[in-house]
Amino acid sequence: MTMRDGASQATTTIASQGCDASPAPDGDPADPARRMLDACFLGPYAENDGMLERLVVEFLRDHVYWRRNFHPEDPPAIPTTAAQHPEYQAFEARLRRELHQLSAALKKSVPFHSPRYMGHMVSDLLIPGLAAQMLTLPYNPNNVSEDAAPVTVDMEVQVGLQLARMLGYPDDTTRVDCAFGHLTSGGTLANYQALRLALALKAFPVALRAANVPDLTLPDDDWAAFNLGHDGGIALLEAWTAWLASLDNAARREWRERVQAQRLEHLGLVEFHARHPSLRVPRVLAPITAHYSWSKGLKLLGLGRDQLQLLPERGMRLDADALAEALDACARTRQPVLMVVAVLGTTEYGTVDPVDAVVDARDRWLSRGLGFGVHVDAAWGGYLATLFRNADGSLRTRDEVGKGFRRFPQPEVHAAFAALARTDSITVDPHKLGYLPYGAGAFIARDHRPMALLAEAADYVFHGTTADDYLARYRQLGQFIPEGSKSGAAAAAVYVTHKVLPLDHAHFGLLPRQTVLAAEAFDARAAVFAREVADVVHARVPFAPDSNLVCLALNPVGNTDIARANAFVRALHDELRSDPRQPLQLKQFFGSVTTLRAEAMGPRQMQRILDAIGLDAIGLDAIGLDAAGLPSATAGADGDADRLVILRHTLMNPYLIDRENGISYIDLYFEHLQRRVRALLSGGWQ
Repeated sequence: MTMRDGASQATTTIASQGCDASPAPDGDPADPARRMLDACFLGPYAENDGMLERLVVEFLRDHVYWRRNFHPEDPPAIPTTAAQHPEYQAFEARLRRELHQLSAALKKSVPFHSPRYMGHMVSDLLIPGLAAQMLTLPYNPNNVSEDAAPVTVDMEVQVGLQLARMLGYPDDTTRVDCAFGHLTSGGTLANYQALRLALALKAFPVALRAANVPDLTLPDDDWAAFNLGHDGGIALLEAWTAWLASLDNAARREWRERVQAQRLEHLGLVEFHARHPSLRVPRVLAPITAHYSWSKGLKLLGLGRDQLQLLPERGMRLDADALAEALDACARTRQPVLMVVAVLGTTEYGTVDPVDAVVDARDRWLSRGLGFGVHVDAAWGGYLATLFRNADGSLRTRDEVGKGFRRFPQPEVHAAFAALARTDSITVDPHKLGYLPYGAGAFIARDHRPMALLAEAADYVFHGTTADDYLARYRQLGQFIPEGSKSGAAAAAVYVTHKVLPLDHAHFGLLPRQTVLAAEAFDARAAVFAREVADVVHARVPFAPDSNLVCLALNPVGNTDIARANAFVRALHDELRSDPRQPLQLKQFFGSVTTLRAEAMGPRQMQRILDAIGLDAIGLDAIGLDAAGLPSATAGADGDADRLVILRHTLMNPYLIDRENGISYIDLYFEHLQRRVRALLSGGWQ
């Protein structure tokens, strides 16, 4: 095998560097689990090109045979002599020219497949998903309903159940409270769906009161109706459904229309709150590191960005005490809360919020008359849940999960994953740690029954089905989801991948296991790097990684100016980011940057990190905080002056530690980074 460009540096083996040379339990190249992983990807060197080519050719031919045998008595519509015509040949020539140009242009793409890529949340694609999506594309199913996608719409419903099982939700369709999930274009739309469902369920009891529905035990006032909480709302919805079923057709139609006329979805926010003046627009509480999709979602729903209250963090996780204070203030001022959002793997840092503390707070405040839902944005960390699950869906103990790791999972991380089963809904992105093609996000609700509140009728698509069977109901998928049309090929990709690699620690979990092991190796090697460059630069991992994303803070020795430290890190990043103006091979490694903000971390944590890298002379006023530790009026007015720029490394590639060839790309990266640091500083960098 010929060596790749730059691979001559790889003569340094794992054993001679800072990464632990002793293989993990599943790290031996002869280990069967390791061999299975070797079949999962096309590979950094396209080692599995033969398998993928055979699969593509086999199933393309199979598709051709399917077309020819649909009605073999029909004659070919395109004559066999067509290829001899000048117009045909000219068309093919133009097509080939454009495809060649496209292929050439795509060579400037970012090499996500390479262990040298440690930037954003993307890596190589799993062959099962890639092959399944390519296989399905020529059939072009539209997962709006079974009429347009009789096969893949069922797969999408099954994917929701597969993910529900992974997260600890009930996945038995014979249970009345079975979970439900569907795919979206990404986490942003899944978060939007969470908001839609929570708002519909919160407002529905108020509509029942406004319609004066008899024979139901309804709350005494609008405030109580608006604060029944998730499970209380479901119980009332079930009682309403059962009462409707007891009526004759005419009465059933009349009462359904009366309640529908009072629903928020029919009236709109303005009219709904005008009719219920005692109710304020509900608020969403989320950590300050929450994804910007929450701001988008509140705007789209008409709730308004002002209803998003961002909470501070403690140790890079949502501050449970700050949440308690915010909820107490809401209760005192009769400010309704729609939901509290916890993040399972932040986009910037990969940290895990205390989901257990959030659901405990939900239960505690419900008993005090303040009901709200709990949603977990696990777009990044959702698939890490496979490490915590046995094949039967049961939860593994912390000791079982932690076998072979240095510190993962910390007790608070295990507690957070264990608490997922108690949440109300979750976002997961198969196109992130699921290693599947864009766009494949997913929304999963713990209980499917509130989905009825989102149902939209379209006679030409759905035929007014009222099927009681779980699978039959959700085969009319378009009734319940934001999209009107959606690719069935994406559903096939996710479904097949989960069938080939079941979502438990012994199968799919082998992938995130490799990435967490790499993160721990990276963390250890960063400490070695810090000692190696201590004469010229201060280097620290600002906080121990919760998952497989590790950051690095840097500051030249002798510098106390945060702006200058930030400029130095950005100069380093210029060597680590994609530049389409240059050949990719000139880049040895790819990385990304993010920032640490005092309003997110709190003044003590921020000052701790500043002290660790020699920026202890910087006052809190210079990093955007006033004397009370709150964002100052001038925060952010001077570029990066109110934040610390740090390098960010997403360690998704399972071949970062290549035990087959004795190469650690983590070691190679730090060797490269050391050369760049020294070259930058010796070159008179200012």
